[in-house]
Amino acid sequence: MRTSLRMKAADFFTLPPSLARFASDFVPAAEPWAWIKAIAPALARHSQEDWVRAVSPSPAVRIEGDVFIAPDVKLPVTCTILGPAWIGPGTELRPGAFIRGNVIIGAGCVIGNACEFKNCLLLDGVQVPHFSYVGDSVLGNKAHLGAGAICSNLRLDQKPVTVRTPEQTYETGLRKFGAIMGDAAEVGCNAVLNPGSVLGKRALVAPGTSFTGYLPPATIARQRGSVSHLPRRD
Repeated sequence: MRTSLRMKAADFFTLPPSLARFASDFVPAAEPWAWIKAIAPALARHSQEDWVRAVSPSPAVRIEGDVFIAPDVKLPVTCTILGPAWIGPGTELRPGAFIRGNVIIGAGCVIGNACEFKNCLLLDGVQVPHFSYVGDSVLGNKAHLGAGAICSNLRLDQKPVTVRTPEQTYETGLRKFGAIMGDAAEVGCNAVLNPGSVLGKRALVAPGTSFTGYLPPATIARQRGSVSHLPRRD
């Protein structure tokens, strides 16, 4: 088997200033899926002393456990937030959003209607506007999921998830692992990212596609399995 350089989180995304308090928890040189493993410990380490626990503004907004919500976060009429969770400034939650523990959300994100989030890290400017599931995943800065896009996080045989590239196979040690999406990666409407999907920066998965494996930066995966390159940006 040919060998390749180990994947690094820094190849996919950069932790933004809005999440600087967590910088020691998310190591750029670590494999990107190591950031999934770091979410729960990071929240546990930072929730004990300096969090201002959020208070529900209405009976239809359910907030339980250790939850930090920046003062300018837009809360909808109805949603559920179960801690531990951290929601950064300028983020908008829409009706029916369900945050189900161990979730860190950066600045300026859109947490959409009828979307569920569990054990995930969303960096700045992530948009998940409609009817999606994001579990055991990391979404890079300005990553976007189209309506109905799903990050599937558990194999049918429930075995540990591996990541396969043309050069090698990585053993992640994770039984639940959804997706890694690099900065500005996009997933079209009703697409499914199967467990262990890894998308490079600006990678695109076309609508209705069931994708598995590794998609290099600035390439497009289409429904019939073809991969093509995006035009270069000047």
